[in-house]
Amino acid sequence: MYLTRKARNDRYAPDSSAAASQIEREERLTDEVFAAGVSAEAEPVVAPERPDVAGPLVSAFIRSKKFALDPFQRASAISIEAGNSVLVAAPTGAGKTVVAEFAIFAAMQDLRDKVFYTAPMKALSNQKYAELVAEYGADQVGLLTGDANINSTARIVVMTTEVLRNMLYAGSSLLNDLAFVVMDEVHYLADRFRGAVWEEVIIHLPRTVRLIALSATVSNAEEFGDWLQAVRGNTEVIVSEARPVPLDQHVLVRGKLVDMFETEFRGDTRTVNPEFIRMAHGSFSGGSRGRGRRDRDRDRHQRRSLPGNGQLDRAGLVELLGENELLPAIFFVFSRNGCDQAVRQVLRTGVRLTTGDERREIRAIVNDRTRTLRDEDLAVLDFWRWRDGLERGVAAHHAGLLPAFKEVVEELFRRKLVKVVFATETLALGINMPARTVVLEKLEKFNGEARVPITPGEYTQLTGRAGRRGIDVEGHAVIHWRDELNAEAVASLASKRTYPLRSSFRPTYNMAVNLIDQFGRARTRTILESSFAQFQADRAVIGLARQVQDQRASLAGYAESMACHLGDFAEYSRIRRELTDIERKSNEHGSKALQRRRQERLSELRTQMRDHPCHRCPDREQHARWAERWWKLKRSTDSLTRQISERTGAVARVFDRVTDVLKDREYLVKDENGALALSESGRILKRIYGERDLLVAEALRRGLWRELDAPQLAAMACALVYEPRRDEGNLDERDLPGGAFRDALRETEELWSKLDDTERAHQLPGSEPLSTGLSRAMFEWVRGRDLDQVLREADMAAGDFVRWSKQTIDLLDQLANVGDPEVRTVARRALNGVRRGIVAYSSV
Repeated sequence: MYLTRKARNDRYAPDSSAAASQIEREERLTDEVFAAGVSAEAEPVVAPERPDVAGPLVSAFIRSKKFALDPFQRASAISIEAGNSVLVAAPTGAGKTVVAEFAIFAAMQDLRDKVFYTAPMKALSNQKYAELVAEYGADQVGLLTGDANINSTARIVVMTTEVLRNMLYAGSSLLNDLAFVVMDEVHYLADRFRGAVWEEVIIHLPRTVRLIALSATVSNAEEFGDWLQAVRGNTEVIVSEARPVPLDQHVLVRGKLVDMFETEFRGDTRTVNPEFIRMAHGSFSGGSRGRGRRDRDRDRHQRRSLPGNGQLDRAGLVELLGENELLPAIFFVFSRNGCDQAVRQVLRTGVRLTTGDERREIRAIVNDRTRTLRDEDLAVLDFWRWRDGLERGVAAHHAGLLPAFKEVVEELFRRKLVKVVFATETLALGINMPARTVVLEKLEKFNGEARVPITPGEYTQLTGRAGRRGIDVEGHAVIHWRDELNAEAVASLASKRTYPLRSSFRPTYNMAVNLIDQFGRARTRTILESSFAQFQADRAVIGLARQVQDQRASLAGYAESMACHLGDFAEYSRIRRELTDIERKSNEHGSKALQRRRQERLSELRTQMRDHPCHRCPDREQHARWAERWWKLKRSTDSLTRQISERTGAVARVFDRVTDVLKDREYLVKDENGALALSESGRILKRIYGERDLLVAEALRRGLWRELDAPQLAAMACALVYEPRRDEGNLDERDLPGGAFRDALRETEELWSKLDDTERAHQLPGSEPLSTGLSRAMFEWVRGRDLDQVLREADMAAGDFVRWSKQTIDLLDQLANVGDPEVRTVARRALNGVRRGIVAYSSV
């Protein structure tokens, strides 16, 4: 079953006039939203069993496929042919990319229409590029990432989302004739580091371009769809909640695989398997009475008992999964070292999951994909042990691996040659690597600060890899039981499907100068108020405003009930409350002067109370009880009103603070008409992207890096982009590159400190100091030292070094385009020095 609804609000723009009173703003906001037909709790409408009849394009597309489209795929294609944008939310592996394929198919029927396919990760971009080249040919498909620029004028171009954002700000001619933008994994919008880029693209794309937004199942898809409707126009929300391959969930408890839920549904819920509860509590009966045929078959296979002491025998579990025909499997470990140790542990037991023919095929593929790497680099990368593991059907997959190695693992797993992969959670994000079984070794992970339980959304994302469409009748998820777990809580985690999408949007310096240059300050403010972040804040305001309205009605009723015919009982009640508060404080210690002032005030209040006409009312205490309720409710109402004030226009307020910093630093100046415009420095800032955009622009303006040579400039760029591991400090000064580098670093750090003070003075969060932990290694790499020496210097895995090298390349590339002539020349030399050996290697 799928759900679909056309979002109906044509405009969602609350009046935020500074002159209007806050109460009027709340009422207008609520009235506008109601008038536009939008509810804060919009209900999805169940689609008719027979969607609209397919048009000629959809019919032709269906004929070109070797399989029938699912209802949600067909409904999406029909909506696109009708001229709409679509938001498609469906579980991992459901086939959302078929909707993207239809958009590409539709564009290719026209002689000029183009399609951009955006993805959150370079690996996913590379994978999608290869698939589209196979479908349409290399002449029709291009690739634009931080590492590759291939056939950028093609009609189908795959790119990272940041590349498209930069194109929009630059007004690139490549945007001409653009008909569709596919945003794969659009739920990345919630990522706190990069999510804002997705919103920037959605807001700034020309309205003539239709958006194909593909998302994992999120619990607020309707809300997201309403926002897309507001900023993009006609957008249909299509949600599929059914997994294409059913999921069986098991627990490895006390050496046995046990079903987590009973096979039968009861109503709309699933009942936790009593056998699992008994085993988790240590009272396993051992019988199979009342269990299904599949369970009894599994028992017959479990002849070898695994350790039941809470320690995971990975090799034994691999063998157990093999006996139950539950391979291939992905083990999620949540630790890079844990992944590598798991592979070594399994291989030490002599596990071999491949046939002789498979081993020969694996070796041929591995040798072909790594043929351009030097033998000495292969030795540093422990290549032969890695290949031996692959030939035996076992591999690790995590960010510490060389990208080329990860791509080989992905390819071999898709070809069913590698049977077991130990992976970190990044494997669950977008890469096409479905398995028959997913194993979760732990239900907690390190979030950068502490170990925290995984969320139901994360559980759904991880287990979404279980079950290969067209291959498996059912997918399987296995949780390794630990005594500290709670059976009911584990079952609850596995049964929830809550994954709300929350905006991470915030204005940046680069965003501000680009928008002000194009639209001016006033219109930019309006544009930013159309962000999903403000949309969500305003929706929250609607609920709060309703609550305030309800409470004001109650306040009026309370005021009527406490009314006294002798005088103003609200005033009398205020005197009584103040008197009670001071009497309570009189018991607290304080100076003699303070005690004397309290006694004087008490005397005044007692006199006022006795002289007040309401003091003589025979119904005084009854009025007082209503007055007490009135005061409590008023405090609550005032608190809600403050929350509304804080949330209304929150994004625009941050933009104002960013603008004030830019004015202070003269990146924004007034033109002859008195309007804000960009200075020459502001035009340089327009072309600098990244977390440290303003710091880089300031350093260039002040000429802090003009004396640096290529290795030193690479080391400086690395210090600006590198994010150290937890508890990793900066290098001692004597370990840093010498000469001009140390002076330039000192001046750059002083500049950062001043900028940080300025930001905090403007109520902005500031930024982290420079991190020199990798600067020496980057310096030596650009000077030409061997990989082995550099990795030892960096104390870092090859994959991590490549990742930070590419971040360094990205910044150096910007410096080569925006710096003064001396810096540009040196930046180009530094680029060539970084982009060599394993850093330069790419499978695309």
